[in-house]
Amino acid sequence: MSDELRIWHPFTHPTLDPDPIRIERAEGVHLYTSDGRQLIDAISSWWVNIHGHAHPRIAAAIAEQARTLEHVIFAGVTHGPAACLASRLRRVVPAGLDHVFFSDNGSTAVEVAVKMALQYWKNRGDARRQRIVALEHAYHGDTAGTMSLSADSPFTDAFASMRFPVLRAHSAYCHRCPVGKEWGSCEIDCLDRLEQLLQERSDEIAAVIVEPLLQGAGGMIVHPPAFLEGAARLAREHGVLLIADEVLTGFGRTGTMFACERAGVTPDILCLSKGLTGGFMPFAATLCSDRVHDAFAGPDRTHTFFHGHSYAGNPMGCAAAVASLNVFETEPVFERIARIESIHRERLPLLASHATVGDIRTIGTVAAVELETGDHGYLSDVRPKLYRYFIDHGVLLRPLGNVIYILPPYVIRPEELHHVYDTVNDAIAFVTR
Repeated sequence: MSDELRIWHPFTHPTLDPDPIRIERAEGVHLYTSDGRQLIDAISSWWVNIHGHAHPRIAAAIAEQARTLEHVIFAGVTHGPAACLASRLRRVVPAGLDHVFFSDNGSTAVEVAVKMALQYWKNRGDARRQRIVALEHAYHGDTAGTMSLSADSPFTDAFASMRFPVLRAHSAYCHRCPVGKEWGSCEIDCLDRLEQLLQERSDEIAAVIVEPLLQGAGGMIVHPPAFLEGAARLAREHGVLLIADEVLTGFGRTGTMFACERAGVTPDILCLSKGLTGGFMPFAATLCSDRVHDAFAGPDRTHTFFHGHSYAGNPMGCAAAVASLNVFETEPVFERIARIESIHRERLPLLASHATVGDIRTIGTVAAVELETGDHGYLSDVRPKLYRYFIDHGVLLRPLGNVIYILPPYVIRPEELHHVYDTVNDAIAFVTR
């Protein structure tokens, strides 16, 4: 019997998957293993790292804050780092989002948003509005509520009894169009299902939730901005709230600070995490408009938002987030993002020459290659073969089943990103021959 607890790793089969790789340290885009290897972190360590590992400014901010105030209860108490972060976020988020609720991870940010939306209607005296509209292929997290919002998949199948029912609208998945149209010859007809739901059932719908422009775990599905524009317009016309889950897409991932900007949309509720602290600390924020916040104000104590976490508003998380926002102001972050975008546009079309490549898509710093290998979805047989190939060739990539995606920290150098593409090209040829 081992004298150590055996660690159970997320999304890892204890028998079929290889032993975990032991990482000793990291710097920039590189991970250094205990056996002397060097890996390029081409997925930003699950999409969180934006400025590179061990960025000295963020590390110093956390260390300095830890010496002063590491944590304090956030119910009835506040502190300087939280006030500073709230002020800094106000300068970068879409106009009209004037209130922020701090929590600790992306799933929680979305749970907060959904509870906020449901209680908003209850506080207004319209308790009928308790349904949420979510998209096909959605993924919003691993807590019970966020699994309910997420599409049926291997991630949720075992927990069907825990999930509450939601209404489901089409996704703008152009490669597998839900209404049988071709991109360029449609008028975003996939919005028709959402429009029908809102026309027929708006009196019971509290909110529509979207991953704006990019559905992540569902397959890195890129939506045209017109889809988000249309969804926001329909929500507004029918008086329901719009929740934007920018846990992945926030802080530059789609080429602008927030994906909603690319469609000129301001949601009623905005969910942030992952890149919020530059990838250093678990931390999250849910922002809302005056309209939402005001439903919780007034003399009735039952209108209180009874939600909280022990580590809500953690001062070190706040300090890390402020330091990350400082990096945006003092380093050429959007020049780095533009350079990644340019290489994606250059290299992706070359991968399309493989017979097994069914679709290529890109937005901002994210690129995806969807393979047609006879099976698709997260449990595709090609996934473990690709993963092993990438690791053996010095690149950390974790395909979403038959979808290979590249999502690097912004500091990746051109030669490093070209190496990632060379490896992906060789991997496709190797595993599908």
